[in-house]
Amino acid sequence: MQETPLCLRVGHFLPYSMSDLNTTDFTNPSTFILVGIPGLEAAHIWISIPFCAMYVIAVLGNFSILFIVRREPSLHGPMFYFLCMLAVTDLVMSTTTIPKMLSIFWFNSREISFSACLTQMYFIHCFSTMESGILVAMAFDRYVAICNPRRHSTILTNSVVAKIGLAVVLRSGILALPYPFLTRRWPYCRTNIIPHFCCGHIAVVKLACADIRINSYYGQFDLFSVIGMDVFFIAMSYTQILRAIFCLPTKDARLKTFGTCISHVCTILVLYIPELFFSLMYRFGHNVPLHFLVLIPSVFHPVPPVLHPIIYGVRTKQIRGRLLQLFTHKEI
Repeated sequence: MQETPLCLRVGHFLPYSMSDLNTTDFTNPSTFILVGIPGLEAAHIWISIPFCAMYVIAVLGNFSILFIVRREPSLHGPMFYFLCMLAVTDLVMSTTTIPKMLSIFWFNSREISFSACLTQMYFIHCFSTMESGILVAMAFDRYVAICNPRRHSTILTNSVVAKIGLAVVLRSGILALPYPFLTRRWPYCRTNIIPHFCCGHIAVVKLACADIRINSYYGQFDLFSVIGMDVFFIAMSYTQILRAIFCLPTKDARLKTFGTCISHVCTILVLYIPELFFSLMYRFGHNVPLHFLVLIPSVFHPVPPVLHPIIYGVRTKQIRGRLLQLFTHKEI
């Protein structure tokens, strides 16, 4: 595979010369250099402002969800347990990448050790897969609540919820393991400059002096198997949900029942549409400008952790009420 052009394209974007970096042969680089957003170094300070704001909102919003669910006994149920799992996932996902991105923008702290780079890569893939699995679990919860409401509490017991959560975590951890192991085995003799703001799998292995087709094939397998399988189960759940809704006797009943699914549907759209689009664009968009390949995904990367607590805070009556009580100190 001809990967050299991508490595060379970033040279004129950098504020330092290639001679200043380790470009001699090395089979296990001690550090990588994260460029940030190539071509937009002069605007990094301004770009950092919305990213910092989104990170603060994501942290405060998701911690608020966790705090409210923990403090309110009436929210101790399957739907809110899965929501807490989603909040933890969002916190880890945003913290894995955004602080390092901000350090690049603010302090020009571009270096990242090889081990830290592989760790970041693992966490990115592990928790993005985990987020998808949690949405499947939430779809199953909505299916049971609407199609079999009388048995909801007996089907989704605390034990079952814990087992579902464990299965989601194990699946994510196992599927993400090959990424750092496959990446570590290649020699990197061209450059250690990564034209990105984080150690994405493809961005790193494109620097390798080896045939990386196995990495590409595994990445595509992981993407399509996880998203394909999860979307299939979600679609099956909502097929049954819609059938049950259409069998309800009145329009008001149908709208009220479907309203309980709106938050989940919005969360699905926020996650899957950008993730699928940008994964395909980054893998196959060979003619797309490099700064566009990096800038657009970086803009959408913090969006799900920001929107999830907003969606559930606005759409879920129990959480909305407790939020108002938290900030106004009034009884609801």
